Amino acid sequence: MSNSSSLHEFLLLAFADTWELQLLHFALFLGIYLAALLGNGLIITAVACDHRLHTPMYFFLLNLSLLDLGTISTTVPKSMANSLWDTRAISYSGCAAQVFWFLFLISAEYSLLTVMAYDRYVAICRPLHYGTLMGSRACVKMAAAAWASGLLTAVLHTANTFSISLCQGNTVDQFFCELPQILKLSCSDSYLREVGVLVAGVCLAFGCFIFIVVSYVQIFTAVLGIPSEQGQHKAFSMCLPHLAVVSMFVSTGLFAYLKPPSISSPALDLVVSILYVVVPPAVNPLIYSLRNKELKEALKKLFQLIPVQQL
Repeated sequence: MSNSSSLHEFLLLAFADTWELQLLHFALFLGIYLAALLGNGLIITAVACDHRLHTPMYFFLLNLSLLDLGTISTTVPKSMANSLWDTRAISYSGCAAQVFWFLFLISAEYSLLTVMAYDRYVAICRPLHYGTLMGSRACVKMAAAAWASGLLTAVLHTANTFSISLCQGNTVDQFFCELPQILKLSCSDSYLREVGVLVAGVCLAFGCFIFIVVSYVQIFTAVLGIPSEQGQHKAFSMCLPHLAVVSMFVSTGLFAYLKPPSISSPALDLVVSILYVVVPPAVNPLIYSLRNKELKEALKKLFQLIPVQQL
C-alpha cells in the first residue's frame, strides 16, 4: 500500500497497446485540439474586434470560448504527449494541477451557461427591460461570478481530494486526472469529507439545471406566442444554439457521473469522458456560428482584414 505522501506520480489510462494505435490517437486528438483552437480563437477575435458584437450575448460567448480553450488545453495536450512518448505517467503535482484547472474551468462553464440562459430569458420574455437588466456592469458582474464560482469549487475539491490518504495504488482509469477516479484510490473512510463537498456541489449544479429548464420553458412559451413566423424564427435562432450546447454539456456530464455501476467499464468511461471533455470545445463554435448571421458577417470581415502576403 502507499499513501499520498509517498506518491510521486500517477499512471493514466492508455488508449492503446500498440505504437500504431497510439499514433492514431495522437493524430485524432491533435485534429480535434487544433479545431477547438481555431474555432474558439476566431470567435474570441471576432467578438473583440467587431463593435457590432459588443452585446451581452456575445460577451458571454467570448467567455465561453475562453473556458472551452482552457478546458481542452488542460486535458488533451498531456494525453497526446503520453501517446507520442509511449508513457502513462503524470507527476503528482501535475495531476493535482490538472484536477484544479479542469474543475475550475468546467464549473465556471456550467455557471456561465446558466447566466446565458438568463440572458436569453430576459431578451425574449422581458425585452423592454433588457437594457436595464443586462447592462455592461451587470454582465461583467455575472461573468465574474461564474468564474469565481468555478475557482471556489476547484479550490475546495482539490484541497480536499489531495489531503486524503491514497492507499489503492497510483493507477487512474481515465486519460486525465479525473476527480472520481482519484477518489477510488483513497483509503476506506478517508474520502467521506470529500463526498460531503461533492454532495453540496451536486445540489448547486442541480439548482442551476432547474433554473435553465424553467427559463427555457418560459422562453418557448413566449416564442410560440409571437404572431409572426419571422419573429419566431429569429427568437429560435437566438436560443437554439445555447440550448444545444447546454443539452450536450449536461447530458454527457450526467451520464458520466450518474451512470449505474453495473454498466461502467474503463472503455465506456473513456468514450463518455471524451464526449463531455474533448468534443464540446471543438463543436461549440460550430454550433454558435451555423445559424448566427451576425457572427458569420464578423468572421468574413475579419478574414478580409487579414493581409495577403505578396510573394
